[in-house]
Amino acid sequence: MIDQTEIIMRNQLLDRKQQLSAALVKSSQSRDLRRLLHEVDAALSRMDDGTFGLCEVCHDPVETDRLMADPLARFCLDHISQREREMLERDLEMAARIQTEMLPKPGFVFGDWQVACHYEPAGPVSGDYCDLVNDRHGNLYFILGDVSGKGVAAAMLMTQLHAMFRSLISIGLPLEQLVERVSSLFCESTLPTYYATLVCGKAAPAGEVEICNAGHMPVFWLRRDGVESIESMGLPIGLFCETQFSCFKVNLAPGDSLLLYTDGLSEARNGLDEEYGVERLTKQVSDSHMLTVESLIAECMVDLKSFLAGERTSDDLTVMAIQRAR
Repeated sequence: MIDQTEIIMRNQLLDRKQQLSAALVKSSQSRDLRRLLHEVDAALSRMDDGTFGLCEVCHDPVETDRLMADPLARFCLDHISQREREMLERDLEMAARIQTEMLPKPGFVFGDWQVACHYEPAGPVSGDYCDLVNDRHGNLYFILGDVSGKGVAAAMLMTQLHAMFRSLISIGLPLEQLVERVSSLFCESTLPTYYATLVCGKAAPAGEVEICNAGHMPVFWLRRDGVESIESMGLPIGLFCETQFSCFKVNLAPGDSLLLYTDGLSEARNGLDEEYGVERLTKQVSDSHMLTVESLIAECMVDLKSFLAGERTSDDLTVMAIQRAR
């Protein structure tokens, strides 16, 4: 782990120690509190002697996402007890169900907007973020993003982003200010090693769409006369606590679509170590103007499967297609 991250985790442990010490004065359940306080002191001692984050059995590093979720972890996955393994598996199953429930429902329609999504985690949980929110003015907000890292830590941060956007959209901020506010909150509440690339858009009833691309993959605008890429216009969110973002405005004609995706699609590799790539995806969607959103995504997945030729994707993969009704 990098020094700055360890400093932050030390501060978190010191804060936890202070809270436990204060609770000991008031609580009658002193045995449990003293046990927790002892575990915190032990973790701080491991930081002092340079063994923090190392498995006490094999001395290999404890998985980073587990350590981020629980700085008191002392064993890697290979050496946790059977009971702990079963508890972890149950927790992962529950987390996966919660993530699935947070996804947009199939057949989503809002006014003249039709949306379909494909969500494929590389493991039990995903760091990809995909959401649709409508406001009282008839606007549809769509967000698709990718949190840095993998596993439980990335999934926790994805859930945090979900809550931030849903809370702030109701305020009615201009789109660029909405993303700036989320970026600032995300930066202040996470470790320096974490950030997220994302696309946040607002689709108005008459077809006007604002798009803020924060360090993410290009968005494809599928029109009758071809495909246009809407490139990133800023840094990923959370890198710095004070970052400004800008928006790109387009007018979608009836039948036009937008295609958003995470790098689990464009950077997928086959058995020959060849990358699927944005260029191949562009060719794939270039004649897809007349397709429904469901068919558009289905054809992309068929082409990806053909390219992979039996290989599995190693990263979370999410695709979103938005279309203005004909």
